[in-house]
Amino acid sequence: MSDLYARHKAVLPDWLALYYQDPLEITHGEGRHVWDADGNKYLDFFGGILTTMTAHALPEVTKAVSEQAGRIIHSSTLYLNRPMVELAERIAQLSGIPDARVFFTTSGTEANDTALLLATAHRRSNQILAMRNSYHGRSFSAVGITGNKGWSPTSLSPLQTLYVHGGVRTRGPYAGLSDAGFIAACVEDLRDLLGHVRAPAALIAEPVQGVGGFTIPPDGLYAAFREVLDEHGILWISDEVQTGWGRTGEHFWGWQAHDAAGPPDMLTFAKGIGNGMSIGGVVARAEIMNCLDSNSISTFGGSPVTMAAGLANLSYLLEHDLQGNARRVGGLLIERLRAIAAQVDGVREVRGRGLMIGVELVKPGTGEAHPEGAAAVLEAAREEGLLLGKGGGHDTSVLRIAPPLSLTVAEAEEGAAILDRALRCTR
Repeated sequence: MSDLYARHKAVLPDWLALYYQDPLEITHGEGRHVWDADGNKYLDFFGGILTTMTAHALPEVTKAVSEQAGRIIHSSTLYLNRPMVELAERIAQLSGIPDARVFFTTSGTEANDTALLLATAHRRSNQILAMRNSYHGRSFSAVGITGNKGWSPTSLSPLQTLYVHGGVRTRGPYAGLSDAGFIAACVEDLRDLLGHVRAPAALIAEPVQGVGGFTIPPDGLYAAFREVLDEHGILWISDEVQTGWGRTGEHFWGWQAHDAAGPPDMLTFAKGIGNGMSIGGVVARAEIMNCLDSNSISTFGGSPVTMAAGLANLSYLLEHDLQGNARRVGGLLIERLRAIAAQVDGVREVRGRGLMIGVELVKPGTGEAHPEGAAAVLEAAREEGLLLGKGGGHDTSVLRIAPPLSLTVAEAEEGAAILDRALRCTR
């Protein structure tokens, strides 16, 4: 055990998860690579849990942070803040939500917390619809709507949560149906559920479930849900903490794969917009955002330094068409991984969009989840210089691949080759 690991264990909670039997200390990064304290170089296919969106040590972001820090680091939302207003203007325009208002937080958890506050206050209801296999953060209220027991340490909650089918396409009672049949069955389930309860405040859903293993419903599911929700006045919150900013390649926001019924009432964001800086937020229609009848601020949400980072990062993303790169390079990587999976026992499915890819592992010859296999692949890939993530529903058996959106074709090929060897040597 390293000295730092021993010190970590002595002062930090036992439940603070660490990857790897010999935990890794990352000291610096550049582009799509990071280095550890021993000088080992790694190709980063997880990007700080989808947070390093453009590149490690992106000069445009570090310059913006340094320059703003040299002027003033903090002022709070009690004062006018030019970088915050400028970033809010850009996000409001990009969101697709009409008459949008933006509130900044420091994390995706806090963003979802705020969306729940707004929804329950606006609708005067503490009932929330959430998806099975979902994850929305670590706070008390966010845990209360998380449909993944591995990330839900308590059943106590200030909310009454009702879980809906539909987030997982290839498992569960509707898995054998066609896409159209799957959507119809999930809609009928939602209608039936709403016939038994008082009108909930909102449905919160990740367009692609992140911690749940990058599971994807058929396009149009949430549009079909939206028609039912509108009949009851129920709001739709799209949790874009992991799917936002073009990561899925095909769309800038995940909700746009379900846009037949229009944009969501609210969307939440975080992670990639700050490229490592702590930025989260909520976009909502003005009537919803302005429904609170008491004072509210955010001490650290909208910090001038983080807003400067967000502006620089968003500009780089758009100017270099990283969404297009995610679509092109991600498409190549998914096909390469599917070709590998066809030759390896124990890979149930390769799924994903853009640079948001899940590789689901099972015990060979069965459909049973294989968390030990996923852990072994992570270790083997690290030995060859590749960092991956993991997740999943009933058991953590999905390899999560989400590199910076500037990933090159050569780097995608390099990572796929390493993963191929890791999968073969851990069977």
